[in-house]
Amino acid sequence: MVVFFRLVSRISLVSGVLAASMIAVSILVVCQMVYLRYVENASTVWQTEFVTYCMLAATLIGMPYVQKLRGHVNVDLLPIYLRGRARYALAVGTYLLSLAVCLLLTFYGFEMWHEAWVGGWTSDTVWGVPLDIPYAALPLGFGLMSLQYIADLLALVTGHARPFDLPDDALGAAAAAERVTRDLPR
Repeated sequence: MVVFFRLVSRISLVSGVLAASMIAVSILVVCQMVYLRYVENASTVWQTEFVTYCMLAATLIGMPYVQKLRGHVNVDLLPIYLRGRARYALAVGTYLLSLAVCLLLTFYGFEMWHEAWVGGWTSDTVWGVPLDIPYAALPLGFGLMSLQYIADLLALVTGHARPFDLPDDALGAAAAAERVTRDLPR
């Protein structure tokens, strides 16, 4: 089981590095586009569309890495106040529901990608990029996110992780943090 956790962790890390690389490339392309338009007074054809697709792909492909780090927006009020089995049940239910949504989006994303690939769809722009390339980010991103959710769920069920990564006395820790914050000078 630990080998599976390490493998998924490495895959999520690679997806994070890939997403960060796509963001960096997008920044460079935007700089190149600004230079061409305002310094060289030249027209740009592909840059805006490339950056749009690249940023969308970075968002989708980077999701598993963010989940691995527990970096998604999280409302933890209920998990903090729940204890024991109730917190565990909420965590399992949350993972199962999230996994179901990701698997559904993987399936329909694959259908959309396949339809674009078989149909030879291209964008309606001057560049005319084949749409199967940017559409591939949808099933890939949600498929990798599903894999990360499976690993998270198995880690929880096998005792390798705590529900919501909270200590057993999360309510006490939250109250202590609130006292410390309240006593800080303003």
